[in-house]
Amino acid sequence: MVDAVPAMFGLLVSGRLVRTDFERLEETKFMITINSAESVNYICVFLTGLVPFPEGTAGSVYFSWPDENAKPNWQLLGILSNNKPSAIFKLSNLKQHFDVTNQPTNAFSQFPSISINAQIGISIEPLLNAELQTTSIEPAQNVSTFVEFTQKMVQNLYNYVSSYAVDGGPQQTPMVPLYLVQKWYENFERKLNLNPNFWKS
Repeated sequence: MVDAVPAMFGLLVSGRLVRTDFERLEETKFMITINSAESVNYICVFLTGLVPFPEGTAGSVYFSWPDENAKPNWQLLGILSNNKPSAIFKLSNLKQHFDVTNQPTNAFSQFPSISINAQIGISIEPLLNAELQTTSIEPAQNVSTFVEFTQKMVQNLYNYVSSYAVDGGPQQTPMVPLYLVQKWYENFERKLNLNPNFWKS
């Protein structure tokens, strides 16, 4: 009798049961299918704790969104390791946009929208290689966060100074005393020091 191989990885999709049925494609390659993935925005991939990574290795986590007109496109999400046994990934920015609202009416228009199956792949690799690969996706994440921060900061400044704006008359632009901009900056900096994530609220 052959013993069952303990489940090494787990997958959690919000609103669904935890899954550990990753298929082993090769010695170091694992894959699982997410059914009806069109409604999935976040996933959590984790080590179950039954089998650790071999010393000096990690798991690169990939996501594939199906496209019948192209070859499979595997996008790197991040890594898992014995020191980082779980990670939450946002998929909504990675999924290709499938717009059913502009499709022409036909004999099948009355039926429910298409259900799409995506895939998660995990490749066990040397830890250094896995970490080097993630440096290529971190800058994009940082840029996105910086853009969001800048937008929130400018909106905060606009709301603050507009409440103090003095009407310059019908022919003139409303005016704001310069010291108010300095005061806003000091307040914003103080809040940022007290709570670096206050702007997200």
